[in-house]
Amino acid sequence: MAGELPEYYFRVREQGAAVYRVETDNPERRLELNQIAVVNTKRGDWKPQGATELTAADEAAIADWLAHRQAVLAERRLDDIHRAVDHLNLTAAWAQSQATDAELEGVTDTLLLAMHDLRTVLIRRKADRIDRADGADG
Repeated sequence: MAGELPEYYFRVREQGAAVYRVETDNPERRLELNQIAVVNTKRGDWKPQGATELTAADEAAIADWLAHRQAVLAERRLDDIHRAVDHLNLTAAWAQSQATDAELEGVTDTLLLAMHDLRTVLIRRKADRIDRADGADG
Protein backbone atom coordinates (compact mmCIF):
# COMPACT_ATOMS: atom_id res chain seq x y z
CA MET A 1 0.00 0.00 0.00
CA ALA A 2 1.39 3.41 -0.96
CA GLY A 3 0.58 5.13 2.32
CA GLU A 4 0.55 2.84 5.33
CA LEU A 5 -2.01 3.86 7.91
CA PRO A 6 -0.86 4.53 11.45
CA GLU A 7 -1.86 2.12 14.19
CA TYR A 8 -3.55 4.88 16.19
CA TYR A 9 -5.54 7.99 15.41
CA PHE A 10 -5.86 10.83 17.93
CA ARG A 11 -8.91 13.07 17.48
CA VAL A 12 -7.93 16.29 19.20
CA ARG A 13 -10.45 17.78 21.61
CA GLU A 14 -10.47 20.93 23.73
CA GLN A 15 -8.71 19.31 26.70
CA GLY A 16 -6.97 16.38 25.02
CA ALA A 17 -7.97 13.71 22.54
CA ALA A 18 -10.00 10.63 21.85
CA VAL A 19 -7.70 7.73 20.93
CA TYR A 20 -8.71 5.28 18.23
CA ARG A 21 -7.09 2.05 17.12
CA VAL A 22 -7.02 1.97 13.32
CA GLU A 23 -8.20 -1.43 12.10
CA THR A 24 -8.43 -2.81 8.59
CA ASP A 25 -8.40 -6.53 9.44
CA ASN A 26 -12.00 -7.35 8.72
CA PRO A 27 -13.74 -9.36 5.98
CA GLU A 28 -14.89 -6.23 4.13
CA ARG A 29 -11.39 -4.64 4.40
CA ARG A 30 -13.06 -1.49 5.64
CA LEU A 31 -11.26 1.08 7.67
CA GLU A 32 -12.55 1.09 11.24
CA LEU A 33 -11.67 3.47 14.04
CA ASN A 34 -12.35 1.88 17.42
CA GLN A 35 -12.10 4.24 20.34
CA ILE A 36 -9.83 2.81 23.02
CA ALA A 37 -9.12 5.75 25.35
CA VAL A 38 -9.55 9.42 26.21
CA VAL A 39 -6.49 11.60 26.93
CA ASN A 40 -6.42 14.74 29.09
CA THR A 41 -3.47 16.94 28.13
CA LYS A 42 -3.84 19.29 31.09
CA ARG A 43 -3.72 16.53 33.71
CA GLY A 44 -1.36 14.41 31.64
CA ASP A 45 -3.37 11.24 32.00
CA TRP A 46 -5.69 8.94 30.09
CA LYS A 47 -8.51 6.51 30.70
CA PRO A 48 -9.51 3.45 28.72
CA GLN A 49 -12.80 3.74 26.87
CA GLY A 50 -15.53 1.51 28.26
CA ALA A 51 -14.35 -2.04 28.90
CA THR A 52 -11.22 -1.66 26.76
CA GLU A 53 -8.03 -3.01 28.29
CA LEU A 54 -5.05 -1.09 26.98
CA THR A 55 -2.00 -3.05 25.91
CA ALA A 56 1.56 -1.99 26.65
CA ALA A 57 1.81 -0.83 23.02
CA ASP A 58 -1.38 1.24 23.44
CA GLU A 59 -0.02 2.84 26.61
CA ALA A 60 3.35 3.59 24.97
CA ALA A 61 1.71 5.16 21.90
CA ILE A 62 -0.56 7.29 24.08
CA ALA A 63 2.34 8.40 26.31
CA ASP A 64 4.42 9.35 23.24
CA TRP A 65 1.52 11.29 21.71
CA LEU A 66 0.80 13.03 25.02
CA ALA A 67 4.42 14.15 25.48
CA HIS A 68 4.57 15.45 21.91
CA ARG A 69 1.19 17.19 22.19
CA GLN A 70 2.11 18.91 25.46
CA ALA A 71 5.34 20.18 23.86
CA VAL A 72 3.42 21.51 20.84
CA LEU A 73 0.89 23.27 23.09
CA ALA A 74 3.70 24.84 25.16
CA GLU A 75 5.35 26.15 21.98
CA ARG A 76 2.03 27.57 20.82
CA ARG A 77 1.48 29.32 24.15
CA LEU A 78 4.85 31.05 23.89
CA ASP A 79 4.20 31.95 20.26
CA ASP A 80 0.86 33.46 21.32
CA ILE A 81 2.65 35.61 23.90
CA HIS A 82 5.15 36.86 21.31
CA ARG A 83 2.23 37.66 19.03
CA ALA A 84 0.56 39.56 21.89
CA VAL A 85 3.69 41.70 22.25
CA ASP A 86 3.53 42.42 18.51
CA HIS A 87 -0.15 43.32 18.85
CA LEU A 88 0.59 45.67 21.74
CA ASN A 89 3.20 47.43 19.61
CA LEU A 90 0.84 47.63 16.65
CA THR A 91 -1.89 48.94 18.95
CA ALA A 92 0.43 51.67 20.25
CA ALA A 93 1.27 52.72 16.68
CA TRP A 94 -2.42 52.69 15.76
CA ALA A 95 -3.39 54.75 18.82
CA GLN A 96 -0.67 57.28 18.13
CA SER A 97 -1.17 57.81 14.42
CA GLN A 98 -4.44 56.39 13.11
CA ALA A 99 -7.10 56.09 15.79
CA THR A 100 -9.95 58.56 15.90
CA ASP A 101 -11.11 60.02 19.18
CA ALA A 102 -14.27 57.88 18.99
CA GLU A 103 -12.25 54.69 18.42
CA LEU A 104 -9.96 55.50 21.33
CA GLU A 105 -12.93 56.26 23.54
CA GLY A 106 -14.28 52.79 22.80
CA VAL A 107 -11.13 50.89 23.78
CA THR A 108 -9.02 53.01 26.14
CA ASP A 109 -10.51 51.94 29.49
CA THR A 110 -10.52 48.25 28.57
CA LEU A 111 -6.92 48.40 27.31
CA LEU A 112 -5.74 50.32 30.37
CA LEU A 113 -7.33 47.82 32.75
CA ALA A 114 -5.90 44.84 30.87
CA MET A 115 -2.43 46.41 30.74
CA HIS A 116 -2.59 47.34 34.43
CA ASP A 117 -3.58 43.77 35.31
CA LEU A 118 -0.78 42.33 33.18
CA ARG A 119 1.77 44.79 34.60
CA THR A 120 0.76 43.91 38.17
CA VAL A 121 1.12 40.17 37.52
CA LEU A 122 4.47 40.58 35.74
CA ILE A 123 5.92 42.77 38.51
CA ARG A 124 4.76 40.37 41.24
CA ARG A 125 6.20 37.35 39.42
CA LYS A 126 9.50 39.15 38.75
CA ALA A 127 9.76 40.11 42.43
CA ASP A 128 9.12 36.47 43.39
CA ARG A 129 11.90 35.32 41.06
CA ILE A 130 14.30 37.90 42.50
CA ASP A 131 13.40 36.88 46.05
CA ARG A 132 14.01 33.21 45.25
CA ALA A 133 17.33 34.03 43.58
CA ASP A 134 18.40 36.12 46.59
CA GLY A 135 17.36 33.28 48.92
CA ALA A 136 19.41 30.79 46.92
CA ASP A 137 22.46 33.08 47.01
CA GLY A 138 22.23 33.93 50.69
